Amino acid sequence: MNQPNPEKPIQNTRGIVRLPIILSLTLAAGMLLGATFFSGGKKLTDVAKGYAKFREVLMLVESNYVDSVNTDELVDFSIHKMLEKLDPHTAYFNAEEATAARSQLDSGFDGIGVEFNIYNDTVYVVTPLNGGPSETVGIQSGDRLLKVNGEQLSGPGVTNAQVFKSLRGKRGTEVKLHIGRTGVKGGMDFTVVRDRIPQYSVDAAYMVDEEVGYIKVSRFAESTYEEFKTALSSLKASGLKKLILDLRGNPGGYMERATSMADELIGGNKLLVYTDGKDNRFDRKTHARFDGMFEEGPVIVLVDEGSASASEIMAGALQDHDRALIIGRRTYGKGLVQMPIKLSDGSELRLTISRYYTPSGRSIQKPYELGKGETYNEDLTNRYNSGEYFIADSIKFDPNLRFKTDGGRTVYGGGGIMPDVFVPRDTSMNSKYLFELYAKNIIREYALRYGKEHQKTLEKLTFDQFLADFTVSDAMMKELVRDATAAGIQYNERGLNRSRPYIAAQLKGLIGRYQWGRQRKDGLSNEMYQVLNPIDKMYQEALRQFDKATDLERGDFSSLNLVKEK
Repeated sequence: MNQPNPEKPIQNTRGIVRLPIILSLTLAAGMLLGATFFSGGKKLTDVAKGYAKFREVLMLVESNYVDSVNTDELVDFSIHKMLEKLDPHTAYFNAEEATAARSQLDSGFDGIGVEFNIYNDTVYVVTPLNGGPSETVGIQSGDRLLKVNGEQLSGPGVTNAQVFKSLRGKRGTEVKLHIGRTGVKGGMDFTVVRDRIPQYSVDAAYMVDEEVGYIKVSRFAESTYEEFKTALSSLKASGLKKLILDLRGNPGGYMERATSMADELIGGNKLLVYTDGKDNRFDRKTHARFDGMFEEGPVIVLVDEGSASASEIMAGALQDHDRALIIGRRTYGKGLVQMPIKLSDGSELRLTISRYYTPSGRSIQKPYELGKGETYNEDLTNRYNSGEYFIADSIKFDPNLRFKTDGGRTVYGGGGIMPDVFVPRDTSMNSKYLFELYAKNIIREYALRYGKEHQKTLEKLTFDQFLADFTVSDAMMKELVRDATAAGIQYNERGLNRSRPYIAAQLKGLIGRYQWGRQRKDGLSNEMYQVLNPIDKMYQEALRQFDKATDLERGDFSSLNLVKEK
């Protein structure tokens, strides 16, 4: 047997050098979670022993293991496995992941300005962003991004992270693109100068009629509050008397943006949210502090199982103060506070330090067990299987977690925000054929092609005329089916008939956005939502429930249903 050479120096590889990250994670946890970390020294001694053991094992692997190993990957894997023993929301991101995660909440980024989609290992341009550098040089929807700066981009195994890394960069720098375009042999070359690309989080803001306004917020990002104020101000100038705020599918983001938005709707200095943790240094209370733009007038908030974190904070504050009628389905149930801690190599720890509580004192966090993240992540699937998405009576709350709103209504903690009016998930237009059309981007590509080919005709219309009079014809639907068949999707008459109203609405909305929406500079997709919302059952239910919302604002709760206890 060959013996290891004791004279051989131990190499301090990058992975070994990064070992202090392990200690910094634990030290950060101790400093954040309380001074008891240092009391008596026992916990610090335990951490030091664990760190020394891990370092010893990793160095032995690096020096003596029979095969070559990537110690960076070992360290990252070890951190991930360690954090799995904690709550489901404490997380670690390597440097690349951390940058990508933070960019989702930035008000913008530096890049070339395209929305892309990867299909069959090929990167397709869905649309160049309005006013962005790609649109300026002539990049078009449907173009295939084949090479970036001479390096192959499309190909087996291409990922979103690769595309982001290739296309984003410092503003003012050049990107040389080789693209494929239908009808052009040999491809085309473009030089695009990166610029600041704004990201918007208020997706729509328009007047439904002379009194009702609609605002859709997709996440709580850096610029969300300013976008919301601009939208609300515009609607007020147009006669806003009643508001629908759509938070469906909103995963959260910056809590401060959510509370600032709630402050625009809640009067006085009422409590909006508070946090409580192991260390009181991270306990805080947030109150309304200024006169809002819409503190009077009925408000309806739309939520579903995709509404999480900051969305639930805002919905909970409005519900606890009897300020808004909540319509939809039970929200996700994330009420844990994560503090982002940037580590020395650019990676990031998001450490849970406290819990959110709504003004009535309820925690919105759904139950979890330490170290059982897999079970926790199955919750939404279990809700679906139990029928919760479809039958209100299947939703039960713990009677021991009963709380009261300002007006004495009963609300429950321990599992998200339960709406005042339940609306089941609508699957009436779903079909396998529809999902296949989505998977191969058939609807969007046909709509964009139609918009280009009929641009002169569309230019003669106003959007209001288009909204009222344009109909997706049988001929258009046949052309779409031909496109789908050519792409390898087997025709399914039953599936097409079932999904036809939704497909037609998607086509009309995309055509409308192509013709009128691309002229916008505010990031809104009003044209799309004005076409789709009329066939949206939850939206339609909201329009029917303004009498209840008005009663709620007046303090009359007799028309509101109570949630059944288990």
